[in-house]
Amino acid sequence: MVSELITKYIWLIQTLSASGERGLSIEEICGKYSRRFSQTYSRRSFNNHRSAVLDVFGISIECNRSTNRYYIPYSEDALDDDESLRWMISSFTVGSLLTMGKERLSGRVSLEAVPSGEKHLTSLMQAMEENREVEIAYSKYKSDSTDILHVQPFAVKEHERRWYLIGFCRERAESEKTPNTDRSAWRVYGMDRIVSLRETDRTFKLPKGFDVEELFSESYGIFFPKPGEKPAAIRFRVTAKEARYLRDLPLHWSQEEEPDIQEDGSRTFRIRVIPNEDLTMQFCSHAGSLEVLEPEEVRQAVAERLKKASDKYESKEI
Repeated sequence: MVSELITKYIWLIQTLSASGERGLSIEEICGKYSRRFSQTYSRRSFNNHRSAVLDVFGISIECNRSTNRYYIPYSEDALDDDESLRWMISSFTVGSLLTMGKERLSGRVSLEAVPSGEKHLTSLMQAMEENREVEIAYSKYKSDSTDILHVQPFAVKEHERRWYLIGFCRERAESEKTPNTDRSAWRVYGMDRIVSLRETDRTFKLPKGFDVEELFSESYGIFFPKPGEKPAAIRFRVTAKEARYLRDLPLHWSQEEEPDIQEDGSRTFRIRVIPNEDLTMQFCSHAGSLEVLEPEEVRQAVAERLKKASDKYESKEI
């Protein structure tokens, strides 16, 4: 029942956001609702949902008294101010559409299989709200063993269809008596590698000023910056076709496009980030469509990895 109501609240937000400043009349809203949910929609129900949207999401649905049309003031700005709200609304909307369209669109909707790390997301979010330490059984890629670890959950982060837990590991820090404000004891755990998780009675204080977006702002992916590491200006050239993809899906938030166009139509981009293995792999994934120009050490790292791959295919032994 609760999930159904949330779905309807989010539908209302999305519908009014799409209508812009002109908004929608109550008749238009009720008509859209009836077509979407196959139910009648009364003015009373609309007003109840309108109040709930304000209470739950902090989004105000206003009425232009001169036209009797309803709208969300600065709707795009309202959503842009909170990325987590945008993510939640998007997730609920997509999930709802797929659920309701399952029978009507049978055989016409295909989804990628995503690792199951999100099964621990609710428990972690609850532990984060109360600043409680969690005990996890963690299975590493590098070995078959499973470690029992006690982690202070600072944050969760999604990257390339996987969820990660960022926190302070007590086992890693106790031998050196490292406080949770020392990043040397902070760790990143792939949530799909967590075999089990339970909340403990032990509480902690979040380091002052902690912000997960700021923490990774100069990194690529989920790599922590090492002490003394500084971001580098990385320039790379791509084909005209690849440039169109990168404009829609930038490699990094700092990405900028340089104005010069080569004779073959290729374009040059630059990002400012601390180089790491994930970035090297990202560049390699673009293969012949991308060439790293500078700095030289990043160019060489990409060239070496591509050469190793090429050497495997040149070998006659199978």
